[in-house]
Amino acid sequence: MKRIGFLSFGHWQPVPGSETRTARDALLQTVELAVAAEEIGIDGAYVRVHHFAPQLASPFPLLAAMAARTSRIEVGTGVIDMRYENPLYMAEEAAVTDLLSGGRLQLGVSRGSPETALRGSEAFGYVPADGRTDSDDARTHTALFRAAIDGAGVAMANPQVTGTSGALAIQPQSPGLADRIWWGSGTRQTARWTAEQGMNLMSSTLLTEDTGVPFDELQAEQIAIFRAAWAEAGWQREPRVSVSRSVLPIVTDLDRRYFGGRSAENTDQVGYLDGGVARFGKSYVGEPDAIADELSRDAAVREADTVLLTVPNQLGVDYNAHLLETIARHVAPALGWRPNLD
Repeated sequence: MKRIGFLSFGHWQPVPGSETRTARDALLQTVELAVAAEEIGIDGAYVRVHHFAPQLASPFPLLAAMAARTSRIEVGTGVIDMRYENPLYMAEEAAVTDLLSGGRLQLGVSRGSPETALRGSEAFGYVPADGRTDSDDARTHTALFRAAIDGAGVAMANPQVTGTSGALAIQPQSPGLADRIWWGSGTRQTARWTAEQGMNLMSSTLLTEDTGVPFDELQAEQIAIFRAAWAEAGWQREPRVSVSRSVLPIVTDLDRRYFGGRSAENTDQVGYLDGGVARFGKSYVGEPDAIADELSRDAAVREADTVLLTVPNQLGVDYNAHLLETIARHVAPALGWRPNLD
């Protein structure tokens, strides 16, 4: 059974046509869209995290607010850039948010994508040591964060206060959260590494490599490598795998005005990102039946258990709820999805 979620980048901008003109608009509308998505039966509400840009940044207050207004839907990130994070403070925030949500938190983390700031994480105080890169630091931060949420002792006790001399874990702890961490992987190599670490796999609408095959086939190969490495590592639980897609069904005149001219995006694109070649997946734009047929033949969508739908958040809550409802009714059932209304 497939899970379907939405993924919002949380843009805001005071320009003509934008329903999301301020940071407050972006935050409140993300909460409201999570509420609407839960009513439709969508399984997940995810946010992208960017720094130094008019987009969603610190995710935990927002995720907690989303959780407070909902009761069933997963709330999560896709992804948090770990170059910027204090791992132990993040572990405390994540545990609190997960407890408030009743165990619904799904955290996608990664090294992150290119940001608007040069060496932005250094402005946050994280300067790689000699011989290390910010990617190395992202993985080190992730390892410490994961150990902390799994209950490892990370600071020595003060015997004068505690009467002991052992190592203390962060508090609070939220049992089960450690199994709900995903790594945002952009290559086949990092997919293998993700499996070896025991994290779930989160793959986006782009891969930072290209072999000349269609995007969905390259991503399906990435997933196959991940699953084989997971089995090789001997992990006992079943991992989760998500892929992201831009899906824009046209059923109304308003849909047509917004997206009717985007047929050029119905093919993969190859370009340069972060100093290397990247392949960008196509958008699915058109009549719902045609999109359903195309998505059912998408090799990576077939292999993933979760599909995250990137939403044009600046069009507002009502329009995006309409978009999600159209997908839920006319597209997602062809993928093996059923609404979750329990």
